[in-house]
Order: sequence, then structure tokens, then C-alpha cells
Amino acid sequence: MPLSSDLHALRDPAAPRRLGALVLAAVVLWPLFQGAGFSLGALFDPGNLQVIGRFLATFLPPETGRDFLGYLGRATLETLAIATAGMALAFVLAVPLAYLVTGAARERRALNPVTRGLLTILRGVPELVWALVFVRVFGLGPAAGVLALGLTYGGMLAKVYAEILESADPAPARALAQAGARRPLAMLYGLLPQAARELTSYTVYRWECAIRASVVMGFVGAGGLGQLMDQAMKMLNGGEASTILLTFMLLVWGADLLSRGLRRALDTPPAARASAWGWRSALTCAALALGVAASFAMLEMDLPSLFTGAAGRSMLEFVISFFPPDTSAEWLRKVAVGVWETLAISVVGTLLAAVLGLLLALPRWRAPWSLVLNVLRSVPELVWATITALAVGLGPFAGALALALHTAGVLGRLYAETLQNQPAAPTQALRLSGSGRAMAFLYATLPGAAPQLLAYTLYRWEMNIRMAAILGFVGAGGLGQLLYFELSLFHYAQASTVIIAMLALSVAVDWASAALRRRMG
Repeated sequence: MPLSSDLHALRDPAAPRRLGALVLAAVVLWPLFQGAGFSLGALFDPGNLQVIGRFLATFLPPETGRDFLGYLGRATLETLAIATAGMALAFVLAVPLAYLVTGAARERRALNPVTRGLLTILRGVPELVWALVFVRVFGLGPAAGVLALGLTYGGMLAKVYAEILESADPAPARALAQAGARRPLAMLYGLLPQAARELTSYTVYRWECAIRASVVMGFVGAGGLGQLMDQAMKMLNGGEASTILLTFMLLVWGADLLSRGLRRALDTPPAARASAWGWRSALTCAALALGVAASFAMLEMDLPSLFTGAAGRSMLEFVISFFPPDTSAEWLRKVAVGVWETLAISVVGTLLAAVLGLLLALPRWRAPWSLVLNVLRSVPELVWATITALAVGLGPFAGALALALHTAGVLGRLYAETLQNQPAAPTQALRLSGSGRAMAFLYATLPGAAPQLLAYTLYRWEMNIRMAAILGFVGAGGLGQLLYFELSLFHYAQASTVIIAMLALSVAVDWASAALRRRMG
């Protein structure tokens, strides 16, 4: 009896709840893994391994021919120009939209729901979809990429700008308004000075993201390194592909360093930079203006011609061709299958990335693992998808693996920083009591970090649902594959239904992720 009571006292009271959660997770995740075509057999099939091995062997040595390096240099500059010009258009679009949805602009209250709906559409449709649509209108080249970035990033910037402005102290703006100032001036002089550093920091971060996005859009003919990479992969030219990948990784790392340096400078206390801030601001603004002008000049974009009456009529006719969407039962069944595949790709890819990212985050003090994380996150998902398709064949499993590889690099870095910031006292206490390193991590470090790790994972899931929707452009299943085929066949009514499904799925996942984060916090 005493022994029985002791065992009962030692029993974990939370064990039944954990077991129930595991069973529920298995019931929910099993069909999603099936929907993603998850198959370890395909991953380790000897024939597939030989194919991918032979292809990867062609990556060495990288191509260093003079003619190719000339094309590569031009494509690299074009990628930077697309990102810069796209961000300039996004900024021009974001400023008035942010004003309309900011609480300070109360005389425009009736426009608020309309503007928020517009922002949802701009952000919810992936930039690659916009690029593919604009390629159909304006033809191959960087114009499609610039316009696509301008729309998607304009929606993103406007939403975040509005949130930053609304989080500022409204008292100065309110005082100016009561003194007779118009609301735009009250916002300009009352809210903007408080939020300027944070607004600038986020804009710099988005420019870094735009560089990655501009590469991806090249896969649908929007110019830059992506278009060169797409050609190399289709020709199975591993030497050229490896040189392009190395160039892209250097470009991303350089942009990351520049972005972090600029954000650190912005985080410097005003008193530490007050004396030099005036002329530095002037030089920075001049450099930005010069960079934007040089980008448009290099791309040879005739912006006024895009807004002529003829161009407007052409665009209007193209937009009208998407309506009404195809709502036939047969097509809706196909779209529903695509929605399920896309959801499965995003969930399975994110879960695999979370496991791999956590494993790579554990030995964070070892330089080789840090390099692996940088490589994983620097290679775009579409590039990973072209490689994984060779390894496991076309279909959703290739998309899930591509998402997992890229996202593991992103989450691994975030996980490592979170684990490193955990207090050492609980772990040291368990170690001193005789626990091993693994047990100390599981019962001391991990519980404290779990909420932040889960929040990062849910945020990446929001991002991955958008990417999962377009991985089908390279044969990785889901809604993207449906959309690519229908646009290629000029079936715009069917394509419209797919785009609406993409938008609805993105909004639903955003809502679910936000609800889960609120429940955790």
C-alpha cells in the first residue's frame, strides 16, 4: 500500500491531457501528411537518389566563363533594381493607404472598411501571382516584377505603417487638431516624428525581403537572377546553377548586413547622433533618390506609358476577362483539391522545418551549423522546389520538402536566438541536482522558450501558406499548379476562381494563427 501510494504521488497529473493532445494531433495531422504526399520511401528511393546525386555533382565546378559572368552581373544588378524600384512604388502606394486606415484620419471613416479590404487583397495575393498576371499583360521583363512588388509590398507597408502610427502617443496630434491644424498636418507633425525611426527600420527590412522576392519572380519571366536560374535548372546546367546560387547567397547576406547596420544606426539614441543627424539624413535621402532613379533608368521602364489611356483600356479588358469566375461544380471540386493540397504542403512543411530548425538551433555555438542555417534560408523556396522535385518527383511532397528546407533556416536562426536568451539559472539548478544535459534542456530551457518558439512557428505558417500556393508554378502541386496551367491556357475565369481561393485560404490561416497566438498570450 505505501508503495502504491508513492507511485500514485509520482504520477504526472498532466499526463492524460498530454496523451489526449498527442492523439488529437495525430488524428488531425495524419490526413494532412497524406494530402502532402509524404513518403520517406520516395525520399530515400535509390533511383531518385542517383538522379539527384548526378545532378548535384554537376554543380562542381561552378561556371566561371567570361560571357556567363557578364550575364550574371547584369542579372544581379537587374535584381537589385527590381527590388529598389518595386519598393519605391510600394512606398508611394502605402503612404496614402496607411493614412486612410489610421485612426487619426477620422473624417475618412467611411473609407476605412473599403481600404482595409483593399489591403487584404493586395497582401493576400502572392507577389508571384501578380507577376504572372502582369507578364501576361506587359510581356516578359522586369516591369511585371516591379509592379507586382509595388502592389504586394504596398499592401504590407500600408498595414504595418498604420499599426505603427496608431501605437504612437496620440496626444500631440490631438493637440494640433484642437489648435486648428488639418488632420494630415496633425499626423505629419504629431505622430510621424514619434514613429519615424520604426517606420524607416521596417521599410529597410522590407527592402531586404524584396531582394529575395525579386529573385523568385524571375521564375515566371520577370527578369533578374531568377530568370537566369530558371533557365539553368531547366537545362540541368549545374555549373551555372551553382554560380547563380552563390551569387544570390552573397547578395542576400550583403543586403542582410546592410539592413542590420542601418537598423542599428536607427536604434542609436537620438542624443548620440543629434549633431550629425541633419547632414546624414540629407545624404541618405539623396542616396535613396539616386538609387531609385538609377534603378528605373537601368530597367528602362517607361512608367508614363503604363498609365496611358491605351494601357488602361488594355488592363481593364484583361481584368474583365477574369469575371465572372468559374463556379461550376466540377471546377470547384478541382479547386477544393488544390486548397487541401496547399494547406497540407504548408502544415507539413512548417512542421518538418520546426523539427529540423530546433535540431540545428541546439548546437548554435558551432560555426558549421550557423553556415547551414544561412544557406538554407538564403536559397528561395522555388529553387529548393526544383531540386526536391528531382529527388522525389513532381507533386505536393516536393513542395513540402522545399518549404521545410527554407523555413528550417529561418526558424533555426530565430529558435537559436530565443534559446540563447533564456535564463541560465533553471538549467544550472537541474544540472547541479544531477540531471543530464538533455533532461535539463527539456525541463528547464524548453518550457520557458516554448511560447516564443510556437509564436515564431505560427508566424512562419502564415508566410508559408502564401508560398505553398505558388510552389506549383514549378510542379510542386497545390493551387499554384492549377493557376499556372489555367493562365497558360488563357482560361481566365478558371484562374479567377483559383486566385479567390488563394486569397480566402490566406485570410483563413492568418485568422487561425492570430487566434492561436492570442490564446497562448
